[in-house]
Amino acid sequence: MIMKRSHFLSFLMLVFTSVLYSQSMVDADFVSPMNDEMVAVKKGSQWGFVNSEGNFVINFRDDLVITKTADGSFPIFHNGRSLITQRKDGINYYGYIDRSGKTVIEPQYLNATNFKDDAAIVLVLRRNELSQNIALNKPVVNYDYFEVAINPNGEVITYLTQEPVHITLSAESLRKPPAIYSKALSNTMFAVMNAQKKWSILKVE
Repeated sequence: MIMKRSHFLSFLMLVFTSVLYSQSMVDADFVSPMNDEMVAVKKGSQWGFVNSEGNFVINFRDDLVITKTADGSFPIFHNGRSLITQRKDGINYYGYIDRSGKTVIEPQYLNATNFKDDAAIVLVLRRNELSQNIALNKPVVNYDYFEVAINPNGEVITYLTQEPVHITLSAESLRKPPAIYSKALSNTMFAVMNAQKKWSILKVE
C-alpha cells in the first residue's frame, strides 16, 4: 500500500513538473526583454507572450503589432495593453489586447501608439453622409480622422486636433497607416504639432 502510494506521488510530481516545463518552454526563435511583466516570444512569423512567472499566457498569433526598440523589434505591453491589427477591405485597423490575450479595444483606428502613462494616441475614423444618391439608393459619403488621446479602457481623454484630416478610404490610398504627429507626455499632457510643424503643449485638467 505504501509502495503504491509512493509510486502515485512520484507520478503526480512528474506530471506537475512536465506541466510547468511545457508552460515555460515554447521553442522560441526570439525572446524579448521583459516589459510590463510580459516577455514577447517569436516562433516562425508569429508572436506570443510569457508572463513574469514564466507561464505561456498568450498563444502564438499573427495580429500583434511590432514595435522598434533599442533591443530589437517585437510586440510590447504597456499599461496592460498591447497593440493588435486587423485587416478589413485591404485596410489595417488597430486595437488592443490585455495580458490574457482578450481584445479589450476592438480594431477600429487607422493608426495607434503604445500606451504610456495610461494614455495612447489613436486616429479615430469618422464617416460623413453628404447626400443621398437617388439613382443608386445609397448615401454619398466621405471620410476623415482626428488624432485623439484615449485611456486603457478606450475612453476619450481629449481630441488633439481640432480640424479633421480628409482621406480616401481605400486599400490603394492607405497602403501605410497615416502618421501620428502628437506625443503623449503623460495622461494629462500632450505635445501637439500644427500645420507649420511647430509644437504646442496641451494640458488636460
